[in-house]
Amino acid sequence: MPNLLLDDRLFIGASTKPEYLLLKYGNRHGLVTGATGTGKTVTLQGLAEGFSRAGVPVFCADVKGDLSGLAMTGEAKEWITKRVEEIGFEDYKTDQYPTIFWDLFGRQGHPVRTTISEMGPLLLSRILDLNATQEGVLNIAFKYADDNGLLLLDLKDLRALLIEVEANSKTISATYGNVATATIGAVQRALLVLEQQGGENFFGEQALKISDLMRTHTDGRGMISVLMADQLMQSPRLYATFLLWMLSELFEELPEVGDPAKPKLVFFFDEAHLLFDDAPKALVDKVEQVVKLVRSKGVGVYFVTQNPIDIPDNVLSQLSNRVQHALRAYTPRDQKAVRVAAETFRANPSFDTEEAITQLAVGEALVSVLEDKGIPSIVERTFIRPPFSRVGPITPEERKAVMANSPVGIVYDKAEDRESAYEVLTRKARQQAEAEEARRAEEAAAKAPQRPTYEDDNYRGGPPRYREDSGPPKSKPRASNRQTVAEAAMKSAARSMASQLGRAIVRGILGSLSRGR
Repeated sequence: MPNLLLDDRLFIGASTKPEYLLLKYGNRHGLVTGATGTGKTVTLQGLAEGFSRAGVPVFCADVKGDLSGLAMTGEAKEWITKRVEEIGFEDYKTDQYPTIFWDLFGRQGHPVRTTISEMGPLLLSRILDLNATQEGVLNIAFKYADDNGLLLLDLKDLRALLIEVEANSKTISATYGNVATATIGAVQRALLVLEQQGGENFFGEQALKISDLMRTHTDGRGMISVLMADQLMQSPRLYATFLLWMLSELFEELPEVGDPAKPKLVFFFDEAHLLFDDAPKALVDKVEQVVKLVRSKGVGVYFVTQNPIDIPDNVLSQLSNRVQHALRAYTPRDQKAVRVAAETFRANPSFDTEEAITQLAVGEALVSVLEDKGIPSIVERTFIRPPFSRVGPITPEERKAVMANSPVGIVYDKAEDRESAYEVLTRKARQQAEAEEARRAEEAAAKAPQRPTYEDDNYRGGPPRYREDSGPPKSKPRASNRQTVAEAAMKSAARSMASQLGRAIVRGILGSLSRGR
């Protein structure tokens, strides 16, 4: 009979024997794959419960809304009872888990924010889908902001910065490299698209503190942070870039711990193929680097996707714990995916792995994890254990109740806005405009004609004669309607004002130009 309460491992399911994942290898990363409807979400939910029970905080993205059920006590449905009997899981009991809901849009969870500076030019270019030239200009803008002490917290800060760079393009081009007005315009248009997709909600303060993802409950269980990603999936590039940013922040902030007895945090990346779709090589290299190095910080990363071929080979080779649900081999690409999946397992002489992948039932998977001494176990056909918490989404009323008792709501539910690049540059533009207006007024006053005086003793009723020192009357100079660069910058920056959010945080590993606050 499987024992769920072992201190050094968590129960996955049963094959010819109980299958466990050793906690000391939980930070060696993992992969959960399988076609739609084969049971990946239930597997993810069970793993999240196991890590939480062991005192390990968990972060997972909820693409379909089903993972919200972690917060509510489960129900012994017919299929659950049947599975419990099949695997001999006599210790099964329903339960609920300490859960924090997050949402980039602040609708179904606490708002998740970061700053423009923290995101950095590389990841921001990824979100905006910029080409190499446009990314270069964005890098120049960030360097100019660093050199001039300008805090980039939200989108209005970045727009004000781009206006400043354009207004001083000649000077900046001579110092940092060529800055073309047309290129700046392209970046500004991309920012507008991001804003219309809800990006203005993501950038600002209070920015997310990584420590708030690593909380434990008063009963010792790890808090499960659930990112509501159903709406976020409509902007897949923003979704993937946000999760990659979070990984990079974990790497930057957490200390080296080597191989702990259990992970400090486990991170589930659902729909992982979105991270690599059309990604430039430089970005893929950064993902590989972060995945390799974050293990030493005690963080386990588990990619969840349909096909293992969705993950680049260099990243796939870092994923030691594997759960493979059924794949369908209808097309040549599907057949290749089955073959690749089979080749990544340590073969079991009792069955053909490639054939078994296409024959697995719903809730059944091929499982191979690291055993003692870090050796991959022989792959086994395994019935995945059912979750203790609710399978399926919770109601809006239940979600509100969970959020009302959240330990982080008081920190993140209210936005902040402090002085940053927008305020500094707007004030600078206004001062320049006022100085220019004063200069023009002085010039106009200096050129204005003096009032003519007449020679009364020579005046005989004819046309007046002017004294020699007064000169003939001069025409008044015509006022110019042309705006100065400073005026244009100030007005454009004022028109750009969006939601007032902001905080300064250092940029992460994927975007840092200078480290320091």
